Amino acid sequence: MAGIGFNLHRLVQRDDLPGVVAGLFYSAWVTTGPWIVTIVSLFSIIWISDVAGYQTIAEFRLVVIYNFSFSLVFTAPVFMIVTRYLADLVFRSGYEECSGGAALDKVPGMLLGSVALAFLSQFPLVAVFYLWYADLEPVVRVAAMVNYFLVAGLWMVAVYLTALKAYRIILSTFLVGLVLSLLLVWLFADNYSLAGMLTGFSLGLAVILFGLIAYIFSEYPADVREPFDFIRYFRRYWELALAGLFYNLAIWVDKWIMWLYAPERKIVIPGMPSYPDYDAAMFLAYLSIIPGLAMFVISVEPRFFMRYLRFYRDIKKHVNLAQIQNNLAGITLGLSNGLRSLIVLQGCIAVVLLLLSPRLYELIGLSYTQIGMFRFGVLGAFFHALLIMQLIILMYFDFRRLILVLQGFFLAINILFTFISLNMGFPFYGAGYFASTLLTFIATYLATVRYVNDLPYRTFIRDNLSIKRMSSGSRVNVVK
Repeated sequence: MAGIGFNLHRLVQRDDLPGVVAGLFYSAWVTTGPWIVTIVSLFSIIWISDVAGYQTIAEFRLVVIYNFSFSLVFTAPVFMIVTRYLADLVFRSGYEECSGGAALDKVPGMLLGSVALAFLSQFPLVAVFYLWYADLEPVVRVAAMVNYFLVAGLWMVAVYLTALKAYRIILSTFLVGLVLSLLLVWLFADNYSLAGMLTGFSLGLAVILFGLIAYIFSEYPADVREPFDFIRYFRRYWELALAGLFYNLAIWVDKWIMWLYAPERKIVIPGMPSYPDYDAAMFLAYLSIIPGLAMFVISVEPRFFMRYLRFYRDIKKHVNLAQIQNNLAGITLGLSNGLRSLIVLQGCIAVVLLLLSPRLYELIGLSYTQIGMFRFGVLGAFFHALLIMQLIILMYFDFRRLILVLQGFFLAINILFTFISLNMGFPFYGAGYFASTLLTFIATYLATVRYVNDLPYRTFIRDNLSIKRMSSGSRVNVVK
């Protein structure tokens, strides 16, 4: 993220309103492009209800939500490993130049290999679900599967976008694909019903996916080689793969529980239960995270990254203890300022949404019964944004085991509190997500403070490879 964040940071440093707005706008699309496309499409599709009918629209939204949900969860382990592998390639080529260099010649092959691995690993599950389990017409089954893999492909390609600094091209590609998706869904809805809507939506996603792939190939014009070299990282960084799976499961597990057990759930398509009111409320609440993520990318992370580099570069230069402690104080101060800025921004957004939620629902045309769930979702999204910042910081320091424990904790308590809120009744729907993000943020914040304060000890003693090798050698000699 930091690579493209530096470019976007320059827009904000122009000290004018257009620069700030442009920086936030570009960073929002770079960080959450597939998410924005899907959610905007789902909410925009209601305007063609007169053409397609409410039943068809409900079925369309359900298929897209299922594909969006399960593709993110099952693709997560792959894109976490690919992200780590790509970061190492960028590091070898020089962090100041995120393109060029012999190491990055592996990118074209890795892109094809990672997409192929994601598709092949998920194909059996998707085929069983859509071809045998879900009760759909044959042509709809095929269209739903195609849509699933296009969404999964977008999750994978998004990993490579942050290594490229062409945010304008990324934004224009997403916007063209989004407009084309909505237009084709509207055109195909009347004559081809659900299959036509899925096909139209998929064509727009295909434009985004293949357009971005083509741009990545143009930036890295090397031959395709070693497409599956990144697979060896699964053994070395298995904690990252598992943490990615746990985190994305934690994001979606409360929805799945509501789909299966809420008395208000609906069966729009046999074999595919859902709770549309809960989903719509939570998706709207999730949109409130985007400004916070954008600010983190263009402001907080670049500043932290420079302090992070200074800390380790000075250690390599053998500076004295006072300078190391001064650099650590700079990291701590930067993180405190960044967290405070994020709290102010997200807090203002949360307060506005909580107060204006009735008016917002009136403008959108959604049911007032969702407002309680929406408000819990907004509160949960507030702490979720803060949680994301803390987790990214921990990843910079490579605290993989700690991250895995925190993600597992997030998943476990979201399951627990969602069931508790479900048993408490309709007024408490969404409270489980809010409680789980709050507690996970508190745990993550305390862990971040402790681990960052112990950074010199961990750098020189606990994570020192030389000491580890000496200790291993001593144990071997004792055994002998």
